[in-house]
Amino acid sequence: MSGRILVVACLLTTVLLPDVSLEAQQPKKVPRIGFLNTASRTIASARMEAFRQGLRDLGYVEGQNIIIEYRYAEGKTDRLPDLAAELVRFKVDVIVAGTTISIQAAKNATKTIPIVMATSVDPVASGFVVSLAQPAGNVTGSSHMSPELGGKRLELLKDALKKVSVVAVLHDGGVGQELQMKEMETSARALGVRLQPVKVEGPNDLETAFSVMARGHASAFIGLTSPVFFFHRGRLADLAANNRLPAIYPGSEFVDAGGLMSYGPNIFENYRRAATYVDKILKGAKPADVPVEQPTKFELIINLKAAKQIGLTIPANVLARADRVIR
Repeated sequence: MSGRILVVACLLTTVLLPDVSLEAQQPKKVPRIGFLNTASRTIASARMEAFRQGLRDLGYVEGQNIIIEYRYAEGKTDRLPDLAAELVRFKVDVIVAGTTISIQAAKNATKTIPIVMATSVDPVASGFVVSLAQPAGNVTGSSHMSPELGGKRLELLKDALKKVSVVAVLHDGGVGQELQMKEMETSARALGVRLQPVKVEGPNDLETAFSVMARGHASAFIGLTSPVFFFHRGRLADLAANNRLPAIYPGSEFVDAGGLMSYGPNIFENYRRAATYVDKILKGAKPADVPVEQPTKFELIINLKAAKQIGLTIPANVLARADRVIR
């Protein structure tokens, strides 16, 4: 009788006790990251690769221990709200957004899923964060704005052209641009330069903008950060060359597309750093408590091919300050 009781007890133990080995074999949840971008896959490929490299540096391998859901607006900004909503429905763990307008779309779509800004002109003025030190919401990341940037670009144009007296400022009326314009006004007065604001709301305004600049006797222009300018940067560079108008742009991608000069933070470093924010959030950090980073290093890129096209000789003292020269 005791033998039967022992057998029954063993059987009950086998049935009732959890299978520790089976529990240990349960696959871990693979984090899913949403990547929301205003441009097309081709145009944003270098930025996307910088982000992926940042993930690899931290031990993440796409398709193995992390999944990335890519959504591109193909330059059609009205698509961003739907794309952001789609990522929310997919229940991604983090959304990485690369432009002010895509960050806004993501923020409108969710108040709970963490959002990492790869770049933002002015996250405080945009309402994305309460302050850089204490974001206080579900958004954090990097800002590529520095108030002195506009003045520095104006100074570089003055050094390169010497006799420049009227400088047009191409803008789209976006958030943060008013602050840049005010800062540039201060620098313009000190340099003896008059600024000519020229608003460009869409790609169809680009040719008109050059006509406006010509009527205003602008001898150079500065392009502020704008999805329109970025998406059509090759066309913008061609128009500048055809009108023999020197220009300085916010990032190196404009110079690689044929523009004359750029001065600003390394945008690819911003995207690489976005991976660091993703890593912190996946490990439990709350966006509200992770400070927003500002750029500390700025690069001057000069395209001598573009200079030759418009008959401009860049002074040796300006070339000596360049971080990269395209010959």
